[in-house]
Formats: sequence, structure tokens, C-alpha cells
Amino acid sequence: MNNRPFTRRTAVGIAAGVVAAGTLGIRRVWAADKSVTVGINLSLTGADAESARRIENGATMAFDEANAKGGINGYKIVVTPFDDGSATAGQYDPAQAATNARKMVSNKATVAAIGPQMSGAGKAMAPILSEGNLAIITPSSTNPDITDPKFAAQYRPEGKAIYFRTVATDAFQGPYMANYYADVLHVKSVYLLDDSGAYGVGLADAYQGQAEKKGIKILGRDRLDPKAADYSTVLTKIKSLNPQAIYYGGVLQAGVKLAKQAYDIVPKMIKGGGDGVYGPEMLTAVGYPANEGWYATVASPHVTEEAKMAAWVKSYKTKYNVDPDDYAVTAYDAAMVILAALKQVTDGGKEPTRDAIRDAIQAVKVNTLQGPVSFDANGDLQDKTISVFQIKQNKDITPGDMANYHYIGVAPSV
Repeated sequence: MNNRPFTRRTAVGIAAGVVAAGTLGIRRVWAADKSVTVGINLSLTGADAESARRIENGATMAFDEANAKGGINGYKIVVTPFDDGSATAGQYDPAQAATNARKMVSNKATVAAIGPQMSGAGKAMAPILSEGNLAIITPSSTNPDITDPKFAAQYRPEGKAIYFRTVATDAFQGPYMANYYADVLHVKSVYLLDDSGAYGVGLADAYQGQAEKKGIKILGRDRLDPKAADYSTVLTKIKSLNPQAIYYGGVLQAGVKLAKQAYDIVPKMIKGGGDGVYGPEMLTAVGYPANEGWYATVASPHVTEEAKMAAWVKSYKTKYNVDPDDYAVTAYDAAMVILAALKQVTDGGKEPTRDAIRDAIQAVKVNTLQGPVSFDANGDLQDKTISVFQIKQNKDITPGDMANYHYIGVAPSV
């Protein structure tokens, strides 16, 4: 699936205006006025689609708010959505992500982008975006390789950082959860699983390295085929080895099936993963009580339940009829960074070129919903907070409400 088309209708009272009503909401495009285009690339088809929509909503909300106020120094923001998911893959598709990156680069009006949702998509997109000098800010992809200077020749061949994050990486998410298993849950033995994807393998690797340092015995590790329907063989093997816990590195295509089947075979075993098992699909597609007790991490501060966020949460829910999660927040914050960069460039009267916007993103420090956002030289977020959740059904709210992920606290960093 490629760009999703907008439907259009004539705007009353704006001679050169067109109201674009599409999946990204209603926004104005002034043909005669100044504008810049921002791409949004997410996995809107497949197992992570609902999570993607909440992320999309967060980014769109920020741009809609800016446009409603007249834009940034007269520049309106035109959003172009892309879907890197495919029915064939059942989730994100790196080939589609690469195609989307080429389309973004080929549109000369595009000065920045938000996404991707998944690290496998990010690895496919980054070198293309580097060659096109197009900065992108991901609100959720966490594989550290993409921004690691050791892999700069592969992922940023043109030299400058172009892949920025409003989340921490798995270099922190995996190890900090290993600390939580060891120091809080007092786990002594664990069995590791991953889903063969760039994110899942990297997360499980990072977790394993720290778990071993903390004295947790690794009783084995297996790779799940995300398209397979039956994981009973590996779960039966895990049952025979009797570890205290399972740690899963991966996303929801395999994660939903794993959670359902693990409840049947090892119901009392401690189970957890990264942000790949943090999403409404884990609540609704797995169902209760099979999903209850699962631990998940999010690679950002948890802020949606803070009192200062009440008005924003209400506005989001009113606009989209669904509760925001923390990656809706990091997407909104990514958009805020792009808007701040656009303002910084155009305040000085400069044209908002890709190069100028990239340099401004690299340099800006923005007070956002999640707190101060700034980036190191590689594009990584300076804040390394990892938040821990556990699924506990609250029967007073809907089954898919993200509040069924009970916030536990910040994962130990040492």
C-alpha cells in the first residue's frame, strides 16, 4: 500500500484554498501561499496497524494545530502519508519502506519526515534518506544500529545524521529490562525468544548481554517465524526446561500468537518484552486473561497519566475517539521538533530547504510533552528513560484501553 489518497472539497471563503479530508484529518493546502511538505511513514497495514494509527494521530494533531494558527511564519504544513505495511508481510515490509523513502526524496517539496514505526523499515529507509538529505524523526523505532557511528557508512552514507529519535534505543531498553528482571523480579533463569526482525533480534541481543552480566542464567534462545501459526513446540521445550521467565524481542505479529499460546502451555511463567508488546493489539487480539501479567517497556517517559497532560489527552481523545499512548506523545513531540526547526530557519528569513531543516533539527532544544528533547551528534535522544508496564485488566474501562497497561515505574539503569 502506498500513499493513501485525500478526498477534496472546495473551501468556502478561501479563493486559492482546498480542504483536504483524509485519514490524516482535515488540513488546508493554500496553492498560492507558502507551504512545506512533511512525510509520515508508518505500518498502517498488518499486525501493528492500530498502534500505527495512534502514532499517526499524534503527529497529525501537532501539524493541524500549527496550521490552524496560520502555520509557521506563513508556511503551511502539508502532510503526505505513507504505509510501509503489506498484506503479504502481515506487518512492516522493508521493500515497501524503501519505496516510500524514494518517493519522499523525489518530492522536492518534502523537507522532513516522521517515522518509521519499525526498525526493520528504518534500516531500509535510512540510506535512501541520507542520499536525499532528508531528515526523519522516528517516534518508536529503537534499533541502535541505524544511528550508531560504527554503521554510518551503511545507514548515513552522505555523512550527516538524518535519522533522529524521540525515543531511546534498545541499547538501553533491553539492558534496563534485564536489570528489572534481576533486581525487581529477582529472576534467576530466562528463556529468550525473538521474531527474526531487526528490532526483535537487536532487542533480545541487548537484553541477553545485560542479563548475563546480572547473573541471570540463559537456558536457551529460539527464533520465531512471525508468519507461523503454531509455537507450541518451542513453548513445550521451554516448559520442560522450566525457566522462571520468558523474554521476547519482537513485534505483535508473532507476539500476539506467542501470548495466546504461552497462556495455554506456561500460564504461570513470568513473561515480558519490549515496546513491541506494548500496543492495543496485545489487549484486544490476545484477550484476557491470556495477556494478563505480561510486562512491556516503552522507550520514553510515561506521561499520559500526569495531571499536566489532562487537557492534551482530552483533546486527542475528542479528536480521534481513542486514548493516546506514549508513542502518540513521542509522535506529537517529533512534529513539534520539526515545527521548531521550521521556525528557527524561517525566523532568519532563510528558505526552509532540507539541509537547513536538518541542521536545525540537529541543533534545536524543544520543551515537549515528554520533557526537553534534544539530540546527540548521531541523532539519538539525550534522554534514556525506559518505562515499565504490566497488563492488568481494569474491568471499569474498555478492553483495548491502554490504561490496562499498568504503569510500574522507570526501569533501573544500573
